[in-house]
Amino acid sequence: MAKETQFVEQIADINADFPQWYTDVVLKTKLVDYGPVKGTMVIRPYGYAIWENIQKELDARFKQNGVQNAYFPLLIPMSYFTKEAEHVEGFAPEVAVVTHAGGEELSEPLAIRPTSETIIGTMMAKWVQSYRDLPLKVNQWCNVMRWEKTTRPFLRTSEFLWHEGHTAHVSDKEAEEFALTMLGVYQEFMENCLAIPVLTGRKTEKERFAGAVATYTMEAMMKDGKSLQSGTSHYMGQNFAKAFNLEYQGQEGGLQNAYTTSFGVSTRLIGAIIMTHGDERGLVLPPVVAPTQVVIVPIAARKGGVIEKCEELKAELEKAGVRVVLDATDNSPGWKFNEWEMKGVPVRIELGPRDIENGKMLCARRDTFEKIEMPLENAAESVKSLLAQVQGDLLSAARARRDSRIVYADDMQGILAGVEAGNFVKAGWCGCRACEDKIKEETAATARVFAEGETAEKCAVCGEKAEHVIVYARAY
Repeated sequence: MAKETQFVEQIADINADFPQWYTDVVLKTKLVDYGPVKGTMVIRPYGYAIWENIQKELDARFKQNGVQNAYFPLLIPMSYFTKEAEHVEGFAPEVAVVTHAGGEELSEPLAIRPTSETIIGTMMAKWVQSYRDLPLKVNQWCNVMRWEKTTRPFLRTSEFLWHEGHTAHVSDKEAEEFALTMLGVYQEFMENCLAIPVLTGRKTEKERFAGAVATYTMEAMMKDGKSLQSGTSHYMGQNFAKAFNLEYQGQEGGLQNAYTTSFGVSTRLIGAIIMTHGDERGLVLPPVVAPTQVVIVPIAARKGGVIEKCEELKAELEKAGVRVVLDATDNSPGWKFNEWEMKGVPVRIELGPRDIENGKMLCARRDTFEKIEMPLENAAESVKSLLAQVQGDLLSAARARRDSRIVYADDMQGILAGVEAGNFVKAGWCGCRACEDKIKEETAATARVFAEGETAEKCAVCGEKAEHVIVYARAY
């Protein structure tokens, strides 16, 4: 094996063992480590830097839509959960409960929040008195705990980071429109920041969030053909408002229950980035959220003027807002190439004596491995343009890959064959829960999202008239 590829031996073959490849990547690139409690993860600085960039991009979008940040308690009285029966039933198996504190048994057990509809509904009921107080739009960035039995870093852990937005409105129309607005915000963010194309739309009744009237989802295809539910926006109707007495004085008098929504994405988006863009060498990070967008590797660094020119270039890029690292360590250039490729840095700049003499720099793209010679003059402008091109090309490649793996099926055998081959499968559905259950039972695929606007003649399970077209896939 060539010297420059030896470092990648630490990562399993992506085509032969995708799950092991994923585990190797998240550990070897120092995104996470395992926590001492089963099912927990320690997010290391490199992984957390990605989350910070995700947070920054989303937070700005939330504020543009009138959502304000707040913070709510981690511990929630168990009595709050019993007020909304369907909600508590949906989360009961995953709730961790505190029964003792200060050496004494608590008079009421406290849930460690699996989500915050109950506590936020309670507080909103205190804050909202009149229609003038609406709409009320709050968000919190926090951790939640769900006692998962099967875990994998970022994708499903007992504790994870997320944001959860919650809003209250005067009408059903306004609330549902806002739920769809936030779904659109998510889709734009996924495509323009993470370079991940998503299918968006409504979930089936079986798959909707416990207590919601309607759940809207975005589904992303990973490189192994499985779907990752990357975020959801829920229209709650008046379910939670009635449970928590979230009432307001209407404009024409009389008390009315508000209409509410909730929406959220989590650190599983980092898993989505890894499994959408990663390759046999490791991570491939979209420039918008990459902790390091450019790494400068000096060539023949001991020769006079090389390090100085690299530092000058680094300062120029930093001034232009580029996140850049100069790797001036004493490791060999080949080792550095492999290290930064594995960490997914979008652009590598190689700069040596001959380059400096010719007023050039060699730029290597992580996504395509293409090497491009560029002038040192106006380097920042050229590099920023290249980063934008990488960002756009990653999205185009992911969309083309996904679209080539969406197939149609007329029967159960077609659905099974489609998902076995690593595809999303569109098929007719009569709307019967029994047919939906049978597909999951026999193919291990679930209904991911309605394919709105599409029609089919018959249900792929029972052969009766199809009322909908559903996108089925195996999922994380």
